[in-house]
Amino acid sequence: MSDVTQKIRFARGQDGTRLAWAASGEGWPLIKAATWLSHLEYDWESPVWRHLLSALSRRHRFVRYDERGCGLSDWDVPVNDFESWVSDLETVVDMVGAPQVALLGISQGAAIVVAYAARHPGRVSHLVLSGGYARGRLVRSGNDAEREEAEMMCRLAELGWGKQDPSFRQFFTTQFIPGGTPEQHQWFNELERLSTSPANAARFMREFNRIDVTALLPLVRCPTLVLHSRHDVRVPFEEGRLLATEIPGARLVPIDSPNHLLVDSEPGWQRWVDEVTAFLPACELASGRAAIAALTRRQLELLELLAQGRDNAQIAAAMGLSEKTVRNHITGIFDRLEVDNRAQAIVLARESGLGQVRP
Repeated sequence: MSDVTQKIRFARGQDGTRLAWAASGEGWPLIKAATWLSHLEYDWESPVWRHLLSALSRRHRFVRYDERGCGLSDWDVPVNDFESWVSDLETVVDMVGAPQVALLGISQGAAIVVAYAARHPGRVSHLVLSGGYARGRLVRSGNDAEREEAEMMCRLAELGWGKQDPSFRQFFTTQFIPGGTPEQHQWFNELERLSTSPANAARFMREFNRIDVTALLPLVRCPTLVLHSRHDVRVPFEEGRLLATEIPGARLVPIDSPNHLLVDSEPGWQRWVDEVTAFLPACELASGRAAIAALTRRQLELLELLAQGRDNAQIAAAMGLSEKTVRNHITGIFDRLEVDNRAQAIVLARESGLGQVRP
């Protein structure tokens, strides 16, 4: 692992499934929707993932979790479908506890965060969709041959995923990172074997093929950045164009790459980092904590109540003030902390340890 450290925790999904999740770094919370090829520990050592994890942990409280059926989460689960994946994201967002979060959806994770943003518009500050799609293979397929190919891939996973011989898994690896090095291919082959079982791999793929969130795209209300490799073998570039077209105000950034998952040796990776960094909100905790320490006793008391989630009327009653006075104090706190709104102030306060006791 790099100099960034993570803390792994566990949560229970709504149906009792045990979910492993981890947070690294500090700053505005950024939650990555789980993808099926993940392992919270192994990913940090992988040359396929570690550059992304490290980059996003430098400026954000970066939260990841292993998909049900994968990694450190429960593998033997009764339900493993799209609705359960959205429900698991809801669980993790609630565990993070911030009033607003940014969401990252890579590959099928894009459909999951779109569904979450459509259902919980007030909880999402920004969406980043990378190599994503709204329509699974069966939904976007245009003929019987394409549908047969989709089922063939599922059968290939059932037959060869768990074998020591990596030749079966190499087929999938070359779809994800055709431009990868031999070392990266070897790591990704091993990740496939370690992250989930052959039965689960086929189960995931059949569910991915049926995804369709096209009707939800116009319901997304937050700023959205869509990044997609021009020559993506796994997910056609047209799917990125569809996301950017149907989500109001979304911006598309084409990346000159054949890789579904960008590797750190290609120019497109730096373009990806620069675009995402410029798009996501910054929250400088070091200066923010210093600003919190400089607040008056009365301001600190009010910020504590604010971080607990209380509205102005509740704060006024608790402190024996008028609501107008509370509003004035809150404006002053915003100025001191150099934040623009209530959500940013609450995130900064909670990251500094305030608001731990709920009313």
